[in-house]
Amino acid sequence: MTPLQKSILNAVKRRPMTLRELQNNLQVDNSRLRTTVSAMVATGELSMRNGTYVPGFATYENAAAPNTIPCTLVKLAARFGFASRDDGEGDIFIPGRALHGAMPNDKINVKLFDHPRVEGSSEGEVVEVTAPNNRFAGTVCLSEDGRMAVEPDGCRDVKFLLAKQGSEGVHLGDKVGFLITHRGNRHSDHRAAVVEKFGSSDYASECAKAILYGRSVRQEFPPEVLEEARAYDNATIDPAEAAKRLDLRGIPIFTIDSAETKDIDDAISLQKLDDGYELGVHIADVSHYVRPGSALNEEAFERATSIYYADKVIPMLPTQLSNGICSLNEGEDRLAFSCLMRLDENGEIRSYKFVKSVICSRVKGVYKEINALLEPEEGVDLTDLKTKYEAVLDQLPTMDELYRKRLVLRKARGGMDIESNEAKLVMDENGRCIDIIKRDRGTSECMIEEFMLLANQCAANAGRTNKAPFVYRVHEAPDAEKMEKLSATLLACGLNAKFKNPIPTQLELAALLDETRGQPIQIPVHTGILRSMQKARYAPQPLGHYGLVLADYAHFTSPIRRYPDLAIHRILTEMLNGASASQLQRDFNEFAQQASEKSSKQEVAAVRIERDVEDLYKAEYMHNHLGEVYTGTVAGITPRGVFVELDNTVEGFVPAAQLCKGEPQVIDGVSMLDPLTGKSWMLGSSMKIQVAAADVALGRIDFEYMVE
Repeated sequence: MTPLQKSILNAVKRRPMTLRELQNNLQVDNSRLRTTVSAMVATGELSMRNGTYVPGFATYENAAAPNTIPCTLVKLAARFGFASRDDGEGDIFIPGRALHGAMPNDKINVKLFDHPRVEGSSEGEVVEVTAPNNRFAGTVCLSEDGRMAVEPDGCRDVKFLLAKQGSEGVHLGDKVGFLITHRGNRHSDHRAAVVEKFGSSDYASECAKAILYGRSVRQEFPPEVLEEARAYDNATIDPAEAAKRLDLRGIPIFTIDSAETKDIDDAISLQKLDDGYELGVHIADVSHYVRPGSALNEEAFERATSIYYADKVIPMLPTQLSNGICSLNEGEDRLAFSCLMRLDENGEIRSYKFVKSVICSRVKGVYKEINALLEPEEGVDLTDLKTKYEAVLDQLPTMDELYRKRLVLRKARGGMDIESNEAKLVMDENGRCIDIIKRDRGTSECMIEEFMLLANQCAANAGRTNKAPFVYRVHEAPDAEKMEKLSATLLACGLNAKFKNPIPTQLELAALLDETRGQPIQIPVHTGILRSMQKARYAPQPLGHYGLVLADYAHFTSPIRRYPDLAIHRILTEMLNGASASQLQRDFNEFAQQASEKSSKQEVAAVRIERDVEDLYKAEYMHNHLGEVYTGTVAGITPRGVFVELDNTVEGFVPAAQLCKGEPQVIDGVSMLDPLTGKSWMLGSSMKIQVAAADVALGRIDFEYMVE
């Protein structure tokens, strides 16, 4: 703020003043005063009231609140933004003129308004950018006056003029990475320079590269990490190390994954006993190779997770480990961390132990093939498959038997099985999406999930009962207010959703999930229940898992692609080596806290990237089907229109103006009524649509309503 602006503001804070009074009071040139006052009105620092100037909304102070609140700007549009409070107390709405040029992921200080426009809401002004974020991805466009500009991804109608230097060869519609080279007090004053050119925004692969750039994803490994990884080129296990371990190479252990999986971190074995079962879950011993203080460990900690999108992966660990010495490849000796469990005849855990082992997978199992063996179709010749799985074939019926018993136990305790409608993107040789297939989970997928869950449960129990610092996977009970809204929505859908208490039991929610499974209303009900839940996260406290209905739960089974698993492997190893509780506390207290926080944050970022990139490829696919007609299911209803989901999981938007001749009436968020025609649409109802538009750069698909 300039000295003149401060003088003007101080003057009108004392009493409202006309322009002439300000000129007489401040003794300043009239033309300069008019220009400055006009700019202050535009930015909200001044307002006009009855012909006088008074402090604007951007200068209101809330005496009951701290002077400023540290925040991060999380959303930006042309006329507003949202800031997330660093203390976790929610979001603050920032009107456009009060943003003062702040950008997404800027660290900012916000001052709350004393009189927000919406009673009870938090509304404020950005008073300082403490740590600017100047790295973005976007699409090259034209400014209102026809000059080359760039629109940042996720910031619709926000445009920055491009500096000529560095923008050579850039074309309209290109996806680029850019830096803000100059910041003004308003977004229109910012200037940008292109630093990366990805290609046309018509292609999802180029838009995906831009997303990764804009979100600062670590794609290349630093030289020191690659140098450490090169030590494991074509590596085999150390015989001296293997001699110290429990040798399980004589047991028929094998893996089950997708056909394309190259980073295989879990294997299984099962033996039926007279009084139950002995289940072995054998996990790659990544912690043996990724040691504390190493460059590999520091990089894995920073990444915290692998990111999977389309047909690509950005691994947490270099391929020498993720696809090599740590991957439980068929026919190769590998160091493992095994959880050996005894279960009774009903499938309940009686005892468990963790051991360092050496294993050799007999076969690389594939979900689709195992499903064919477990549930053979009439007339299908399985001779070749039986030959491939000959070494482990006799285990499959026993595994299926144990899984069925575990499924009964899960249902009895209220474990929730939410249909997630995951999609598989089919790519051509040029990386273009040519098909989208809904992923159907067969018996083998569910079976492996259940066996991994058992090992995860045992790991968390070991950490808790030994009072060791640990990284737990926690899922807390849902918020009562969200559950009240969910109940009202479900009741409006005609479902019996009157819960006995403000927070429903898992059995109550599981019953609703089962009641709607396979029904037209399944998509909105399952999605609604999922969205009303709290997000699962990592924490050093054993807070339990609401969705799984388990007191003990952690992530033990994927240390190649998740850092929390690697972290607890390290802690469990020291427990096996005889470290005392006090020693474990000294060595791992801070580590468990840091790993939990970092991994939770990186997981959220990775999931958002994977979803956003998937939307790009879905839009790319549907762009090749413009004009085609489909029948979908109404999955969401808003005053602006409805969201329709197709059988292939693609979701598109139908504007309310196409549906209603009159002002649309949205009832309880579950139905839309046109009062002029009497027509209505409800969650779960079918709708015939035509693909009207597919914007790859935005990952957005628009449908047109087809009158039936």
